[in-house]
Amino acid sequence: MIKMKSLKNLKYKTPVFKKDQPDDTYKFKPLPAPSGKYPYHLVLKDIVPQVSDQHMAFHMIGDTGGVGNPALQQLIANTMASQCNKESKPDDGPQFLYHLGDVVYHYGEAEQYDNQFFQSFGNYPGPIFAIAGNHDSDINPLSTHSYKSLDAFTKVFCDTTSRPVAFSNQTKRKSMVQPNIYWTMKTPLATIIGLYSNVPKFGVITEEQKNWFIAELRSANPDKMLIVCIHHAPYSADINHGSSLPMIAFLEEAFETTGKKPDIVFSGHVHNYQRFCKNYTDGKSISFVIAGAGGFDELHPVASTDDVRFTADIPQLDDVKLMNYYDTGHGFLQIGINKEEDSISLNGNYFSINPNEGITLVDSFTISKSIRQKNIEAYA
Repeated sequence: MIKMKSLKNLKYKTPVFKKDQPDDTYKFKPLPAPSGKYPYHLVLKDIVPQVSDQHMAFHMIGDTGGVGNPALQQLIANTMASQCNKESKPDDGPQFLYHLGDVVYHYGEAEQYDNQFFQSFGNYPGPIFAIAGNHDSDINPLSTHSYKSLDAFTKVFCDTTSRPVAFSNQTKRKSMVQPNIYWTMKTPLATIIGLYSNVPKFGVITEEQKNWFIAELRSANPDKMLIVCIHHAPYSADINHGSSLPMIAFLEEAFETTGKKPDIVFSGHVHNYQRFCKNYTDGKSISFVIAGAGGFDELHPVASTDDVRFTADIPQLDDVKLMNYYDTGHGFLQIGINKEEDSISLNGNYFSINPNEGITLVDSFTISKSIRQKNIEAYA
């Protein structure tokens, strides 16, 4: 494992807010109709019957789209596939990929999916689930044909039955059956809530989705890992986006309303890797992890403290610390969840990919909690 890049004095050790940002909420796009029934649950064992009640592993990655360096995208996808295939015990290896959004760039056109998704991930052996990013959701104003926001995304990921995708150039990967643009994956060891934050730079959440999210938090089994995934990163120290105050406000309101907080929040949108820890007054700590360096060729460095475009001096960023980051290369996460007799733990490993140096482990973290039941319910 290489030594992580040190958090030098010139680099922020906290999330930042980018000053003088224009309001682009006018870019909001209406949501497509759900493909499944409320409350939009997908049971993992219906897709991966062999998933264990004691251990599960999967990949996470965001912002894989773009055509600036297709060889890099293919390398990342092939490396993840090799991790699935080379494990000595198949049940111990990653069994699926959870995509954190921006599958294609710069607009969510169907014709972009073949070379940006199906070709790159054609050899990935497991199912691929996804939440939509802002680029997946946007509409090309210069398109020669009319289409609605997320038309292509829903055909690939939110189908009513798994089938070949017409614009996949006859690759073997079929459509996924997620019940909605925002949805919850029910697994034996974790509840994974996937949110949809729309097109604007800092995200927009509808009132209907907010009410759904509050209900999902309230009903989540406390003896499982509670994971929230949202494309727009609430906290970031990068120079392109910075933190999203709308997403912070949305999450904190839901946490306050329900009295429940997730164990970890994963995001993309920012093209690097960052891991934050937020400490709450009730003693709870939440990790916020960005894994958005999945293949798009432009990376986003962490801001320097002397950059006058940014500030960390706002109350919304209090009690949040940047624990580690990697902003000079691309990579992906491998997540493992394990259940013991009276505890459950989530282990994360972030791997960097370099065409010349290969794969390198650059960060590891563990989240553990006690469970009240010795045998947690598989579908609760």
